[in-house]
Amino acid sequence: MRCPYCQDEHSKVLDTTHDSRGGVRRRRECENCGQRFSTYERPILATPLIVKRGGTREDFSRVKLDEGIRIACAKRPVSAAEIDHLVNEIESALQKMGREEVSSRVVGDMVMAGLKRLDQIAYIRFAIVYLHLDDLQSIRKEIDRLLES
Repeated sequence: MRCPYCQDEHSKVLDTTHDSRGGVRRRRECENCGQRFSTYERPILATPLIVKRGGTREDFSRVKLDEGIRIACAKRPVSAAEIDHLVNEIESALQKMGREEVSSRVVGDMVMAGLKRLDQIAYIRFAIVYLHLDDLQSIRKEIDRLLES
């Protein structure tokens, strides 16, 4: 592990902590400059290809998923930790499926369920785009469904 301060390759591990998401946080000290820094390690597991509506396939993008959820949650009382937890939850569920390909609809439904738990306004924002709610009547129906549940 290179030191982020002096780029030296020699550091010693001072502390190791395992977290609930399967990752490892290590507190390190550079043997050259003495600066301390933290690293985070997590396993890279295979995620399936995402099959879009038009039949095209693309690699799962954690960044794209995170951005979509953050846009829906903009200016809402949803913490970055809650968003990160939802992204981790969805990515983990996709990996556990053990399939090579998954429909984008499956991912969208997971996001909808997660946002429904986190924030109802963020849920409606996402639903407008995801479900193609293009008039006030269809938006109202979705809000009424949300209120009934």
